[in-house]
Amino acid sequence: MSIENSSEKGVVEGSGTLYMVATPIGNLGDISPRAVETLKAVDLIAAEDTRHSKRLLSHLGVSTRMQAYHEHNEEYQAERLVARLQQGDSIAVISDAGTPLVSDPGYRLLEQVHQHGIKVVPVPGACAAIAAMSVAGLATDRFSFEGFPPAKHAARLSYLQPLKDEARTMVFYVSCHRIIETLMDMRTVFGEQRQATFAREITKTYETIRKATLDELCVWVSEDAMQRKGEIVLVVAGSIKEKSAHPLRDEILAALVDELPVKQASKIASRITGINKNELYELALKLKNKDD
Repeated sequence: MSIENSSEKGVVEGSGTLYMVATPIGNLGDISPRAVETLKAVDLIAAEDTRHSKRLLSHLGVSTRMQAYHEHNEEYQAERLVARLQQGDSIAVISDAGTPLVSDPGYRLLEQVHQHGIKVVPVPGACAAIAAMSVAGLATDRFSFEGFPPAKHAARLSYLQPLKDEARTMVFYVSCHRIIETLMDMRTVFGEQRQATFAREITKTYETIRKATLDELCVWVSEDAMQRKGEIVLVVAGSIKEKSAHPLRDEILAALVDELPVKQASKIASRITGINKNELYELALKLKNKDD
């Protein structure tokens, strides 16, 4: 694999390239050929935990030199890595598992890379959040990634409370040591009957996927010690609230129907009231027929 500098607009000539490389979250078969080629071809690999990543790279036959890059040295190492990139070196960033920067260090480095006009290239692959979403059986048209909830009970409740009325599906990473307490707090804030999907050890030997209410998940995890081990992703359904009818719905629609075709009148009324335009179209037809 050849790594070339880019001449695209906004990229500084002569600088190297930063590759954000996704690694497996469990099953080693999930590494892509492109990721392996990139890791072999770059000048340096910045790894969250070099001891952990050494096993993966050895398995892949990658001998590229590694350097530790984690939350405790991120600010210092980011400057050093940027300096190497400016000198023309190519660098790959990997986390302990999955896609870099998804609840992992790397923000400071990426911020500086963009500021200095250095080319950055994603090498996609496994991501626990997306993998869990794909099997959750919950709405995926809109969702939010909420990361790790706070460790302490009071802070966790404060963190969850603003999300009570969030309409989008929510994805959380949860420590196995706090899974019961987190589920109980979610049950308190979101309600016992809120649907959620519990995804544990995704792609690994003891992979577990279960969709149920938060109340049911609380009981199940409390009774089964196995479910309190490993890596856990919780996918929680968004809040469903019935929209109340606009107090001036009929008056607004009637006035518009007098002046405009039914389809256009219902469309404009929908923008004003927030009510579904199909519902308003049916009502507009009745008003039109009544007048006729």
